[in-house]
Amino acid sequence: MNGEAKARVVMKVPRDQAWKRLRDLGQAHNYVPGIIKTEITTAKKEGVGASRKVYQSETRALDETVVEWDEGHGFLIKLHRGEHGSQPPFKEAYFRYQLDDAGNNQTALTTSLLFTMRWGRLGDFLHRRVLANVFRSVIRDVALSMKAYYESGEPTTPEKLKQIKADLKAK
Repeated sequence: MNGEAKARVVMKVPRDQAWKRLRDLGQAHNYVPGIIKTEITTAKKEGVGASRKVYQSETRALDETVVEWDEGHGFLIKLHRGEHGSQPPFKEAYFRYQLDDAGNNQTALTTSLLFTMRWGRLGDFLHRRVLANVFRSVIRDVALSMKAYYESGEPTTPEKLKQIKADLKAK
């Protein structure tokens, strides 16, 4: 992988409680902006080899398959379209969710997009000049949405995320 976008937040929940939510692969639509539905597509519900489809609309979906599983701490998922690899602009892409103890019954959540761009030098140029800030912003939104969902137990709506970001700006 030659690219990475990463965000870190501290959540006011103990790691074991955060892990109970994270390990449920069917819940992504509650905390990933732009995802309206999550469907487990394998008999395996967790661990390496478990897969899900995340829907951005009723007909537009992306496959995600667990390729690493660190019990109690997180996992790495491969983003793909069936057997066709990652969707453009990525040649390949993975997403890591990592939970670490942050003291005082809190958990540090790190969300990371790891990727290789398509289109050689053009892809690298697009990443550096245009997409790097977009990727960082999207990954930050995922982390903020997860924090809100994990702390409240309620799905993070677009309106709620907008308010969270406005509150952060005001600080």
